[in-house]
Amino acid sequence: MYLLDANVFIQAKNLHYRFSTFPCFWEWLNSSHMSGQIASIVSIKAELCRGNDELTTWAKAIETSWFLDESDEETQLNFIEIVAHVSNSDFRQPAIADFLSGADPLLIAKAKAIGAKVVTQEKSVPSSKKKIHIPDVCDHFGVKYLDTYDLLEDLRARF
Repeated sequence: MYLLDANVFIQAKNLHYRFSTFPCFWEWLNSSHMSGQIASIVSIKAELCRGNDELTTWAKAIETSWFLDESDEETQLNFIEIVAHVSNSDFRQPAIADFLSGADPLLIAKAKAIGAKVVTQEKSVPSSKKKIHIPDVCDHFGVKYLDTYDLLEDLRARF
């Protein structure tokens, strides 16, 4: 199972896989979800639904099963561990507040809980103190991660 970060959807919409040019990408996402290979979390849906564009419309229209609930006990326990880790690190306070106010820690916590891989466009920057990057937290907790292109390759997407 692969859990997708908001930036996967946002960058696809804005850059490489625009809805009008590559509807096949969005159809592939839905097909991959329906076969149980990919999903995201409720907090990511909330981020996507804040906008007023095609992506917002898409996120509101797709199956609710796309977005997994994060309120289960195991995810919440993982979330507490992630909060403790970033809070007791060398990150600057604004970076900690920014990271904890978004969906990223819950995405990682859910992935750890269900043994999923996180799909994100973020890159590892372990020396960063101003921003907490998903791959660095994933590394700390043993959660595997990859980017959109690796996901496409892993799932042998063909358009």
